[in-house]
Amino acid sequence: MSLILKTANPDDAKPIERLVNSAYRGESSRAGWTTEADLFATPRTSLDMLLGILNSSDQCILIFLDEIDLVACVHLKNESTHAYLGMLTVNPEKQASGIGKTILGLSEDWVQKNWGLKRIEMCVISLRKELIAWYQRRGYQLTGDKFPFPTDDPLLGKPLVKLESLILRKDFE
Repeated sequence: MSLILKTANPDDAKPIERLVNSAYRGESSRAGWTTEADLFATPRTSLDMLLGILNSSDQCILIFLDEIDLVACVHLKNESTHAYLGMLTVNPEKQASGIGKTILGLSEDWVQKNWGLKRIEMCVISLRKELIAWYQRRGYQLTGDKFPFPTDDPLLGKPLVKLESLILRKDFE
């Protein structure tokens, strides 16, 4: 599948919100393997959160289209010494087709080309063993750093169970 990569703008916020929430939370997320529906009582993202990212000078959301339809996205933040990667999302009906691997590679290339950074870090919920293994197969390593998942941040969602986040890192040569 050929994907078109674009840097999102505020006009893309609503479709991104629909895509991310459909892939992570609620019944529609159960069609894919990235669901967090049993871990949270709230949506994964909001229009306000996305607009905050899209209107920031040190963050962006890359969107990926198959001709005209939005099929994937990823949030990137320039932390000066490394990039933070989050909200890597693929339409639940198109998961397990290689799109995630493709957009991860394109995102890594984008970070190196546009920001000149040689490291990417991310946070992953420790219960998401299959997701951690997926990233490890793509060269990300657990740092040993972990912290309790915030329970009072409305932008992250309200957890239904006690959660812990782990930091993964990938260095580029």
